[in-house]
Amino acid sequence: MKKSYLILLLFIIAKFVLQYILISPEYELQRDEYLHLDQANHLAWGYLSVPPVSSWFAWLIKILGNSIFWVKFFPALFGALTMVVVWKAIDELKGDLFACLLASFGLLFSTLLRLNMLYQPNSLDVLLWTLFFYILIKYINTEKIKWLYLAGIAFGIGILNKYNIAFLALGFIPALLITKQRKIFTNPHLYGAVFLVLIIVSPNLFWQYNNGFPVIHHMKELSDTQLVNVDRFDFFKAQLLFFIGVTFVILFAFYSLLFYKPFEKFRFFFWGYVITMGLFIFLKAKNYYAIGLYPIYIGFGSVYLGNILKNGWKKFLRPVCILHPIVLFLPIYNISFPNKNPEFIVNHPESYKKFGLLRWEDGKDHPLPQDFADMLGWKELAQKVDKEYSRLSKTGNTLVLCDNYGQAGAINYYSTKGIKAVSFNADYINWFDLSKKYKNLIRVKDRPEGELQETGVLFENSAISGSVTNQFAREKGTTIFSFENSKIDIRKRIQDEIIEVKGAY
Repeated sequence: MKKSYLILLLFIIAKFVLQYILISPEYELQRDEYLHLDQANHLAWGYLSVPPVSSWFAWLIKILGNSIFWVKFFPALFGALTMVVVWKAIDELKGDLFACLLASFGLLFSTLLRLNMLYQPNSLDVLLWTLFFYILIKYINTEKIKWLYLAGIAFGIGILNKYNIAFLALGFIPALLITKQRKIFTNPHLYGAVFLVLIIVSPNLFWQYNNGFPVIHHMKELSDTQLVNVDRFDFFKAQLLFFIGVTFVILFAFYSLLFYKPFEKFRFFFWGYVITMGLFIFLKAKNYYAIGLYPIYIGFGSVYLGNILKNGWKKFLRPVCILHPIVLFLPIYNISFPNKNPEFIVNHPESYKKFGLLRWEDGKDHPLPQDFADMLGWKELAQKVDKEYSRLSKTGNTLVLCDNYGQAGAINYYSTKGIKAVSFNADYINWFDLSKKYKNLIRVKDRPEGELQETGVLFENSAISGSVTNQFAREKGTTIFSFENSKIDIRKRIQDEIIEVKGAY
């Protein structure tokens, strides 16, 4: 094995170790993770919230035992593979070991550590953007048609993982057209690769068609409730912080793509970045949507710096460049990860607030970062629902109905009673089991006001059986209502509600 690959192996090991130690044991899984893991129990070619690839890995996690170890393993793996792909891209660009080290330290000590903490489509999304760019570089260098078809496969899988990758095409097609690489559009195999993409994504397209294209409703809801709160200045600030240790490397990448002769044929990468970022800014996208752009530019910049810092006094700048991401990571380590207990963060909010980490999707500041608050209170909720479910199930079938997907997913993940909680929120709208006649109802409510009066009249007995008491949890105050011996046909009421909710799509 080459010495360089032994070094790469050390980076991979370091990546996995960091991903497992950066989460304090006080924290649980994050609300989105519970939904994605529950998809393993409802495999399909599409979901209201995401395309299907996350469900495939969730199924694999389930087969492996559904433990926290495996939940955290796959995002860490995708992050490690992103480093591997950039390493290979640097080889293709004729970069030396210094370039590989600089890029690897920049990627290792970056926002990818936080992104790769969570089981969401985002980690694989970044890997697939990076892989697509690497394949594009290989095609430009070799003009072998196999790379076009491999690009089609990568892009097709990317669509099945997260629709966000469509911005890659929207940004880079015009970028290719305005540079000399427009000749790619005269290659008939390009259109063969496009056809391959359509074949790969067709099952999801059919699913979207058969379900009334819920992705449109999802995007509108996202725009109305979350993207409307996106501040464009904060978007720019986040771009500088994502890879803060190698921001200078990315800037050198832009310079080299415009003026460095060996990179002349890759100039479209500069315009691709400009156009893609322009689209993100215009549409007020979430700042992390753009993360997939950066790893390949870190590769370009590292190769350029490696070539200009070879001789004379400049070579003494090499250790400085490599130390830069390590040194800048230390303050980031203290605020960007859930490695401090909630009490510490609440008592030391200054640094978190300075970098906007306390601002949630509602546009307001809160005691904890939203992701951290979303990793608390779930076990407590599941245990209390389990206890009440055991009592009610002795008298008949009991339906557990939640207000949101995080509640339902967490109950299903932690339950020791085989509960299949559902909700009218997100994908759970399609996962109701209406083959049973339900006698009892456990209602998990965000806002409990009036629930006993409104729903209690439909049952012989009603009571509050518990609530989430963790003061730092986003779900604090979520209340568990117990309704026993229904006076109505619960299934009929549920069916009517499902029709009404789906009608909104």
